[in-house]
Amino acid sequence: MSHATAPKAASHQSRKAAASGWIGSALEYYDFFIYATAASLIFPQIFFPSSNPTVAIVASLATYGVGYVARPVGAFVLGHWGDTHGRKNVLLLCMFLMGISTMAVGLLPTYDQVGILAPILLVVLRLIQGFAVAGEISGASSMILEHAPFGERGYFASFTLQGVQAGQILAAAVFLPLAHYMPHDAFMSWGWRIPFLLSVVVIVAGWIIRREVEETPAFAEEGAQGAIARSPIAEAFRLSWDDMLRVVCMALMNVIPVVTSIFGAAYAVQAAYGVGFHADVYLWIPILGNILAVLVIPFVGKLSDRIGRRPPIIVGALASGLLSFFYLYAISTHNVALAIGVSLLMWGVVYQGYNAVFPSFYPELFPTRSRVSAMAIAQNVGTTITALLPALFAAVAPPGSANIPLTIGALTFGITAVAAIAAFTARETYRIPLRDLGRRDAVPADNDNQPGEARGARPA
Repeated sequence: MSHATAPKAASHQSRKAAASGWIGSALEYYDFFIYATAASLIFPQIFFPSSNPTVAIVASLATYGVGYVARPVGAFVLGHWGDTHGRKNVLLLCMFLMGISTMAVGLLPTYDQVGILAPILLVVLRLIQGFAVAGEISGASSMILEHAPFGERGYFASFTLQGVQAGQILAAAVFLPLAHYMPHDAFMSWGWRIPFLLSVVVIVAGWIIRREVEETPAFAEEGAQGAIARSPIAEAFRLSWDDMLRVVCMALMNVIPVVTSIFGAAYAVQAAYGVGFHADVYLWIPILGNILAVLVIPFVGKLSDRIGRRPPIIVGALASGLLSFFYLYAISTHNVALAIGVSLLMWGVVYQGYNAVFPSFYPELFPTRSRVSAMAIAQNVGTTITALLPALFAAVAPPGSANIPLTIGALTFGITAVAAIAAFTARETYRIPLRDLGRRDAVPADNDNQPGEARGARPA
């Protein structure tokens, strides 16, 4: 390849990697979040019937958390696979596991049909979902980062999370017309299955898109030099344990989507809480918040290329934690307009200070040899902790309890403060050349061009 065509080829692969990360993440997180929506709105009635509505709500939300319990296991397996077999291979594996397990949820019998076997099968499939999704963000972020031009890694990598937000929009948008237009009995009987069965799109579209992306130059170079780590997990813990601990703490920011779309949904919709939001009305809150997030994310990613990764994360963590008080208060007063307004500010804007930046910041903390493993393990341990919170929130603030917004808001802010402190103690990475990432003695680059990291490409 000539010197003239090499930058064009690199630019083309940068755009293709960004598009692959965006669409792949959107499809996989569509699968993951249709389960979250159903766990809040539908599953308490059809998989966990009980004379005590609190028990049914807690049990259903606990199955949501079960998916996250499998994520650390998936992170170990899929992280190792991504660092030894390549970023592209692990993303294809994640896609197939997620698509098939999600389709199977749509085929499950209900509790009335097979009794206790129904929730058991639901938990098993949720475990497979959690295992599969554990490698998605770390694999996609690493692929985009390693294809991205120097000085624009934050912008390019942010498209991974823009895809995740788009997947959440799609998940809620599929449920919205079904919940609104279908008769209630038909929706609860078979209509809820449609979004799960549509996951066949994940398998077909994801395969078509991801097979076109080349392996990253950084990983290919490791392979050509015989430098691929034989045990990337052990290497990650030995050399990067402190940064992995920081990522665990920063990943606790997942408490914000938990409060917004999981506990918030149950609090607003479930009759036992007495708030009385209609399901189709409440579904608009995360949809509108995520639509705004999709617009905001690339701008915050670009901002992090100018001012660094840490400032947006710290500000986003503390401010979104404070706004959780007002969001839950708006729900408690049945003020739809206020709930939507606070959601747009908290979820759509402020939280994106963290959400848009971590896809570049996390992998930049680690070297190529153990990047996917270190990020996957640390991030998924943190999100697993927060995913157990919906059931905990429902337990400490059950239907009929007083001061629910104050109780849950205080817990949320405390958790986001831990994430902010972790970001403050991390080293800045946005000006470190790709080849030096993970090195504690790396020196920020003064110029805008580094070997193998040309500037100027933009995702299509």
